[in-house]
Amino acid sequence: MSAEQQEELIKTLQTRFEKNMKRHNGLDWTDLQTRLEANSDKLWSLYEMERTGGEPDVVAHDNKTGEYFFYDCALESPEGRRSLCYDHEALESRKKFKPENNVMDVANAMGIELLTEEQYRELQQLGNFDTKTSSWVKTPSDIRKLGGALFCDRRYDTVFLYHNGAESYYAARGFRGVLRV
Repeated sequence: MSAEQQEELIKTLQTRFEKNMKRHNGLDWTDLQTRLEANSDKLWSLYEMERTGGEPDVVAHDNKTGEYFFYDCALESPEGRRSLCYDHEALESRKKFKPENNVMDVANAMGIELLTEEQYRELQQLGNFDTKTSSWVKTPSDIRKLGGALFCDRRYDTVFLYHNGAESYYAARGFRGVLRV
């Protein structure tokens, strides 16, 4: 990323941070900006989260490690990360109508992790997300070994956890990520 792109991204993140203080009560932008500038390698991942429609924002801070947690906070599952099956194994298992890619490889390439079910539920405490879409979440290995994968959404003012074959993909299902900075 160029210095100009980094500066523009930091301004975008600051504006979002200041606009959504309920997501990170008690946190100070100056401290966060210092941390971002000290970990400039993470800016590229945040840029990718932003570029694909994730609208990353800080939702937590670990006082022990000093890490800030950025989650995708777009109201709906990030548009630039939809129509993906769960992982490479699932992608390879499809004989016809393969999606372009899979969630795990895209997240890895972006330098982020999928939200866990617990993190997804924490996000939902901050607003109403995925009321028209759904998002894959990190799937336990015992479920994945049996061919399944998990996703969540919010309907009827309730957060639901569902299962599907890992090879499935839908235009309204993407994934949300987390980045520790």
